[in-house]
Amino acid sequence: MPNRLAHETSPYLLQHADNPVNWWPWSAEAFEEARKSGKPVLLSVGYSSCHWCHVMAHESFEDQATADFLNEHFVSVKVDREERPDVDAVYMEAVQAATGQGGWPMTVFLTPDAEPFYFGTYFPPAPRHGSPSFRQVLEGVSSAWSDRRDEVAEVAGKIVRDLAGREISYGDAQVPGEEELAQALLGLTREYDPQRGGFGGAPKFPPSMVIEFLLRHHARTGAEGALQMAVDTCERMARGGIYDQLGGGFARYSVDREWVVPHFEKMLYDNALLCRVYAHLWRSTGSELARRVALETADFMVRELRTAEGGFASALDADSDDGTGRHVEGAYYVWTPQQLTEALGEEDAELAAQYFGVTEEGTFEHGQSVLQLPQQDGLFDAEKIASIRQRLLDRRSGRPAPGRDDKVVAAWNGLAVAALAETGAYFDRPDLVEAAVGAADLLVRLHLDEQARLTRTSKDGRAGANAGVLEDYADVAEGFLALASVTGEGVWLEFAGFLLDHVLARFVDAESGSLYDTAADAEQLIRRPQDPTDNATPSGWTAAAGALLSYAAHTGGEPHRAAAERALGVVKALGPRVPRFIGWGLAVAEALLDGPREVAIVGPSLDDPATQTLHRTALLGHAPGVVVAVGTPGSDEFPLLADRPLRQGRPAAYVCRNFTCDAPTTDPDQLRTALTR
Repeated sequence: MPNRLAHETSPYLLQHADNPVNWWPWSAEAFEEARKSGKPVLLSVGYSSCHWCHVMAHESFEDQATADFLNEHFVSVKVDREERPDVDAVYMEAVQAATGQGGWPMTVFLTPDAEPFYFGTYFPPAPRHGSPSFRQVLEGVSSAWSDRRDEVAEVAGKIVRDLAGREISYGDAQVPGEEELAQALLGLTREYDPQRGGFGGAPKFPPSMVIEFLLRHHARTGAEGALQMAVDTCERMARGGIYDQLGGGFARYSVDREWVVPHFEKMLYDNALLCRVYAHLWRSTGSELARRVALETADFMVRELRTAEGGFASALDADSDDGTGRHVEGAYYVWTPQQLTEALGEEDAELAAQYFGVTEEGTFEHGQSVLQLPQQDGLFDAEKIASIRQRLLDRRSGRPAPGRDDKVVAAWNGLAVAALAETGAYFDRPDLVEAAVGAADLLVRLHLDEQARLTRTSKDGRAGANAGVLEDYADVAEGFLALASVTGEGVWLEFAGFLLDHVLARFVDAESGSLYDTAADAEQLIRRPQDPTDNATPSGWTAAAGALLSYAAHTGGEPHRAAAERALGVVKALGPRVPRFIGWGLAVAEALLDGPREVAIVGPSLDDPATQTLHRTALLGHAPGVVVAVGTPGSDEFPLLADRPLRQGRPAAYVCRNFTCDAPTTDPDQLRTALTR
């Protein structure tokens, strides 16, 4: 029975296509084979840039003896969690409920009816630290399946029943108000790390969605504490090792509280979210550091993640060849004093070591240091530092590069479209807006079918087989809405509407208003996944609420606004209790409380300088969730432009909120005031 992964589009599955394990992709045929052969299913879930997934693959799945045992006693199914977030979510919930923790690789044993009965994550090849070896686990599970199958079936049935009892019914609660958002801010203040920025202890993840909430809360209420937490966290991250001080872009997370040593993989979603956050921080404060980081992160995405088809690849690996043929985490990014000297000469190496915090002892492993920007006294020659940075970047580019996962994920590309469109508009970088348009074009061309249904992934211009989930519809709609505001092209608003109509028809529970992560007509798993809390990206639930709210502001669509308000009931319930994990929902709630405001800019043409000034002023408005439409009088590109004439022949801005409109203005300063008060 051969390994069946060779024709998959997932880079992660293709990494396992030469394993001696007879892998199946997730499919009805795999479970049919399990039923026919009377074997249990080994479900192994991971992703291509996951360090411990590579380790377990090398130790166990490439080992012939282990593979022989698996092939004899199990039907082995390999899943890329980034292609099938629904499968991952359902079984991760079971793993966490049973063991109190989760992670990847995820190892789950299932009955032929896909019901889980034994769980784990990484299993070593030999017993270690009280953990059994993978072979011991396989033998134990196989023995239980052969000798105590009724007991196994009973355990599996109980797990499935317990999961079914976890349905969420927050959708019918009222919308969050001032009190809940104030309580959420208080909760964040309690968990804030005032010495180092960020929230909680190690490992520390970049809190993109929470920072978005803090910036919006400050814009709406003037709360200085909210702004200060955002400013300090962004500065600490940008100065830390989690940020690539040479090439721009952020690593996945920091293993320590100080942001020094990252887990080196670079994900598209982190960089899209953080690029947008730093652009919004600049919009709020004028911070030069925020401007630099936003632009460098945007340039990193375009330079290193853009695919030949115009989309954006999912990730860069944490591991790469250290020059000796060994794949080592962080090898591409770390430096020793000797390596600085070889690249720069002694004098400049000494300056670089001081500037970037490179020490003889090292801040990472084996005397190597992750580059940082430590706070220090004294001034540095900007030209000299720029020269050093460029020479180090040139030297680094000669190292073996980390592998790239070329899979294009719809949701993450939607986040990238929003980030690049806004960053390009704020900083007069039309090339970044063009990159956003290119990715949006790819999503329409390759990921959308004739009914505007989304495909989750593509690779090398070939669409994958998996249906889009809620976060795909929501984040792509979010990207299209941002693109519409920036470009003045109403077709992007139209495409967003198609996607959000699917959300209303196929993802919303008609009775409660809560949302599911998979469509009503999607493949039925042991339970329909549903999670309103943020993970590494905004939850599909709250991302959908945000896109629905913006679309309703653009169009006056009452069903879309009503659905957004019902969905935000979950924020009223969870915001005061777990604000760190529902940051995007809190940010959307800020927009709802502020209106959101609707701005229509009319001018004789989009190229008219006075029109462009008003348009840019509107895009830079601080009001939470403000939507912007720009066009010519009588244009049917945007509903907000209807019945909006010029003022005495001059371009004009119309600002409305909650069915009330200000007097139109031709003065950018008046418009700025209207969007910041």
